[in-house]
Amino acid sequence: MARKAVAQELSRERILTEARELFATFGYRALTMRSIAKAMGYSHGALYYHFSEKAELFYALIKDDFASLLQRQRELIIRESDEFSVNLLQKLMMEFVWFGLSNPNHYEMMFMINEPELQQYSRTEQAQCLDMFAVVIREVLTEQPGVESRRYTLPWNIFMSLHGFISYCIQFKLSYEEARRLAEEHVRLICISLDVDSYELQRPIVKMVGNNVRKSFVI
Repeated sequence: MARKAVAQELSRERILTEARELFATFGYRALTMRSIAKAMGYSHGALYYHFSEKAELFYALIKDDFASLLQRQRELIIRESDEFSVNLLQKLMMEFVWFGLSNPNHYEMMFMINEPELQQYSRTEQAQCLDMFAVVIREVLTEQPGVESRRYTLPWNIFMSLHGFISYCIQFKLSYEEARRLAEEHVRLICISLDVDSYELQRPIVKMVGNNVRKSFVI
């Protein structure tokens, strides 16, 4: 493909759209600003007009993904804010699993790429995701004896347990529907380990599938 003149409009949005496909296909390490520009039919100078380096371009992509995940989590918490219960925690965890398995390429970019040049990026967004869990977990366990000593470690442990589950499913290309029952059991066992009221664990758990919400019971 002949390279197009920079004068032809190359918007930031178009760069992000096409770069996402390239990162998903070839991986972060295999690409350079020059190869991305070449695949789009532009000189690499056209990309540098919008992004100073590959890591910044990559971060712009995952920043949008984090915004989408955080918005879904906030909306769930707002809908359930009248009752900070283990049921809300279950819903929040299932929402996180749904997002990861419904958007595996996005999730890998957000949480699973280990590149030194990316370390300065996305830490804030990752911390915000963890904070969502931390707020709900601390509210759910506020009356539990000994919770103060686990106030900061417990949210991280739960988050990493979910991350491990999602990563495993992505590795073996399991969809959300294929892994849903396993996810429900995984979430239930996490809640049991918190030593909360067993009655709470029998309440309906909501699985998020797209914009649709449907209820079933934990088995």
